[in-house]
Amino acid sequence: MTNVTPTVVRLKLSLLRNGLRQSGGRRAAFVASAVIALLFAASQLLGLIALRGHAHIDAVAVIGTAVLALGWAVMPLFFPSGDETLDPTRLVMLPLRPRPLVRALLAASLVGIGPLFTLLLLLGCVLSVAHDAAAYVTAAVAVVLALLVCVALARAVAAANVRLLTSRKGRDLAVLSGLVIAIGAQLVNFGAQRLGAAGLGQLAPVADVLRWLPPASAVGAVHSVSEGSYGMATAQLLLTAGALVLLVAVWARSLTQLMTSPDGSTLQAAEPSGVRGRSSTGLGRLLPAGRTGTVMERSLRYVWRDPKTKAAWVTSLAIGLIVPVFNAIRGTGSLYFACFASGMLGIQMYNQFGQDTSAFWTVAMTISSARDAYVELRGRALALLVITLPYATLVTVLTTAMLGDWPRLPDVLGLSFALLGAMLATGAWTSARFPYSIPQEGYKNVAPGQAGLAWIAIFGGMVAAALLCAPVIALTIWLNVSANGDAWTWLLFPVGAAYGATITYLGLRMAAPRTAAHVPEILTAVSKG
Repeated sequence: MTNVTPTVVRLKLSLLRNGLRQSGGRRAAFVASAVIALLFAASQLLGLIALRGHAHIDAVAVIGTAVLALGWAVMPLFFPSGDETLDPTRLVMLPLRPRPLVRALLAASLVGIGPLFTLLLLLGCVLSVAHDAAAYVTAAVAVVLALLVCVALARAVAAANVRLLTSRKGRDLAVLSGLVIAIGAQLVNFGAQRLGAAGLGQLAPVADVLRWLPPASAVGAVHSVSEGSYGMATAQLLLTAGALVLLVAVWARSLTQLMTSPDGSTLQAAEPSGVRGRSSTGLGRLLPAGRTGTVMERSLRYVWRDPKTKAAWVTSLAIGLIVPVFNAIRGTGSLYFACFASGMLGIQMYNQFGQDTSAFWTVAMTISSARDAYVELRGRALALLVITLPYATLVTVLTTAMLGDWPRLPDVLGLSFALLGAMLATGAWTSARFPYSIPQEGYKNVAPGQAGLAWIAIFGGMVAAALLCAPVIALTIWLNVSANGDAWTWLLFPVGAAYGATITYLGLRMAAPRTAAHVPEILTAVSKG
């Protein structure tokens, strides 16, 4: 039987080469990312080697390997289009058996920047804990096993979820990758600060558990050999080898099912007749009657169903909570950091028509006057308030509870509501004045040639919102610095809420005539993606 491994490896190289030929920008991005990744990996390699002999370097090496494996496990879920060979169903028409296909795809997985990046980090991990000839020999075996486990883990996860990754839910998951990176960066930053204060010894309990979990057990085996524990090292290497065999077996089974079972998209979906006849939902019955309720329901459905709208909302919700809470945990935060939630959520009011894309024409057909435009904008603002008001309140109360500064809760809530109202007002005006298109495919959130509009709308609106909040900010400062001001700070809550409602109303009124007068221009601007 002909060995298909060289053919699949050449196919992987051809895919990489042909992808780089598509455009100069793609080549430049690939080269830049490769240089940055390899420089980072090389610096980590040198850093780990420089830490040889440190009391807790084994804990750093073991945990670093476990983090690498976790990255390989989640990579297919959040970046399904990063490697075209992750989808084996493209080879379904070829007369291939699972075992040779597994060998070929495993070899192809070792081609690319990711495997080279992982190899350099694994080398740094094993070299940092190897101290004699036997440990270096074990390190050579450990690096190969750990790298193969990482690659096989990614392949097994991809094969088990290939139907999901090629569906709309999979595209939603990929869009949310930016959220995972943002939250992960905050967690890494928080962990690094804690380690900087408490020392690397805090990692020892975690490393004691992970050194028995593959592929970190391979690095643990190198450390065990360095300490003369050859029996323990053998057990750890056998664990890693066993995990590799198990992953390959699971992967082969998933491949067999994929290559022999029909695709659900080719089967006619049978939908009960009762389901088709439903037009009213529980959400619609809870909302106001008329156009306002219709607009609110449409906007809320965008939040739930549109991938990019959903990603923007989830990111804002998460970061709006992370910033004040993490600062409160570190003991360096201020209660006014809770206003960050209102700022992040208020941004969702910006470019309201851009999320409609070319479907905005259905809205444009219903706008014939400034009154129609006002009702449309009001419905969108109310839909946003359904989420933002309780969430901003929750974040403020949670931050107050963590800091224990309950007397300042009313003025922070008032300032938060005033900021939210200012963001809604400026968001409505910039939506009418600087609309731009959001491409439905890919990761870009601005259509080519409209980046300047996006920058002006978002950052200009944020600066304007801060200026609009100046009266409430000035009142807050004055009450907090005056001698008898503490007795009157509770007034900031009703004053801030009333100010936010008033400024929102005025912003919608000012944006409505502009919207009604420039509907064709808005439709053209949001239809470019």
